[in-house]
Amino acid sequence: MNKILAFLAAVGRAVITVCGEAGKLATFAAEGMSHIVRPPFYGRLFLKALMDIGYTSLPVVALTAVFTGMVLALQSYTGFSRFSATGAVANLVVLSVTRELGPVIASLMVAGRVGAAIAAEVGTMRVTDQIDALTTLSTNPMKYLVAPRLLAGIIALPLLVLLADILGVMGGFIVSTLKLGFNASAYLTNTANFLQTEDVISGLVKAGVFGFLIALMGCYQGYHSKGGAQGVGAATTAAVVSASILILAFDYVLTEMFFSQ
Repeated sequence: MNKILAFLAAVGRAVITVCGEAGKLATFAAEGMSHIVRPPFYGRLFLKALMDIGYTSLPVVALTAVFTGMVLALQSYTGFSRFSATGAVANLVVLSVTRELGPVIASLMVAGRVGAAIAAEVGTMRVTDQIDALTTLSTNPMKYLVAPRLLAGIIALPLLVLLADILGVMGGFIVSTLKLGFNASAYLTNTANFLQTEDVISGLVKAGVFGFLIALMGCYQGYHSKGGAQGVGAATTAAVVSASILILAFDYVLTEMFFSQ
């Protein structure tokens, strides 16, 4: 009986801890978003964050998208050839890239690169008392550090995913025409005829949400880090892991919202 009670108590403590963390995260997110629409707005910090999140992530996102499209074309051709349906390769590539692979893979790559950088930068400011210094100087840390990064993440990720969509489809086109023997004109025609505006828009909406989550978790983990260099390292790891998990979880939720019948 005592073991059962101890187990239930442990489960209860875990649930309370998770709910408490979720509440703190939601409060942090709401406060950060509120500062986006309230003056003053630090435009220079926003442009710097936009460059850090968007422009500097272009190479890794571009390479990932191209090779993803290539691999997808090869794998789908192998599967469809068993059912004499290789003509559907173009349809599968464009649908998979625009709806799922473009937003998810690009966001995961950005989470690993940018989420860790944000957490390390903000965390270092926390453990070296620079955030407290901002407060002393009558500068709101949420408005100065968090709001520009949240807005930059919301804007930068859709732009990156749009590029990833184009390059992913191009990668599938290159493999299909040069290696698998598809007619280039027919492949492009099938792609254009099958693609719908809803497919692209749903992927871009996902990208905006994912960009917000990446910036949010980087800022949140860094803002609440403690314990010197070891604490900053732990916050960096937590930012990447939590952002990746939330990306996959919200991907399912958004897919259910857009495409459930």
